[in-house]
Amino acid sequence: MKKIGLLSDTHGYVHPATGSFFGSCDEIWHAGDIGDLLVTDQLSAISKVVAVFGNIDGHHIRQQFPEVQIFEAERKKVLMMHIGGYPGKYARGVQNLLVKHQPDIFICGHSHILRVMYDKKNNLLFINPGAAGKHGMHQKITLVRFELHEGTISNLEIYEAERNRLKE
Repeated sequence: MKKIGLLSDTHGYVHPATGSFFGSCDEIWHAGDIGDLLVTDQLSAISKVVAVFGNIDGHHIRQQFPEVQIFEAERKKVLMMHIGGYPGKYARGVQNLLVKHQPDIFICGHSHILRVMYDKKNNLLFINPGAAGKHGMHQKITLVRFELHEGTISNLEIYEAERNRLKE
């Protein structure tokens, strides 16, 4: 069994609750717009990090992380990228990637909107963890945590904090 922590759109900020919420996780997946390598350094102190770069990320982050990650975890194939859209309104080129790689789980960020839904057409679970950073139009900071065990996803949990209570 693997416990996964999932976040996106940190924009250079790690919320103080991230360590405790992801503390029991075997891996942390970051779906882009990292903002600063200090973010992935802090996350790496908690657990192994798998990440992709986002549209705001500079060349240092792009040198360290790819645009698309395709990997297996507990018999589930995962495709992760930053700009992906959502089922029925995928971003340009995403549908071709989904057909080509046939993932069980598709993860993206960018929209700052937490969304978990099943895509019947592509037979996959879609997850956008929302935004974990202070910058953007979102009202809440969100983190996602779930378990993978022998091809089964379970115990999906969401951490939510009011963004407007944070000091810029």
